[in-house]
Amino acid sequence: MPTDTEKAAFTKRLEFALRRSPESVQGATELALRFNLRYQGNAISPQTAHKWLTGRAIPTNDKLATIAKWLSVDQHWLHYGPAPSKSTAETKDVAAKGAKKVSPELINLAAKIQELPPHRRYLVEELVEQLQQEIG
Repeated sequence: MPTDTEKAAFTKRLEFALRRSPESVQGATELALRFNLRYQGNAISPQTAHKWLTGRAIPTNDKLATIAKWLSVDQHWLHYGPAPSKSTAETKDVAAKGAKKVSPELINLAAKIQELPPHRRYLVEELVEQLQQEIG
């Protein structure tokens, strides 16, 4: 059972994803309508969408998958937030396997990114992934 804090955090991520969506969604009724157009299961009510928007409920995994696909966000991020950063031991393992020497500029950039709030870090990660797809 999610805690009130987890529900509130989910609501913030959902609102953030809705704001950056090309579709303008205003309120629970419109959210329910647009969600139901994409979801293959039973339709949700505006009351259910209202619970998502007010931090009183988190959707089930199948509904989260639909929302994530619709809003072009990672399902894990939508549900739980950003993934925890790698542990120091993992970082040392990578270095021990012959990773390239990291420049001071790159360390400085990584430190700046790490200081960003989670939703901003997510945007940076998404931008880098899109740039990599264009190059590769």
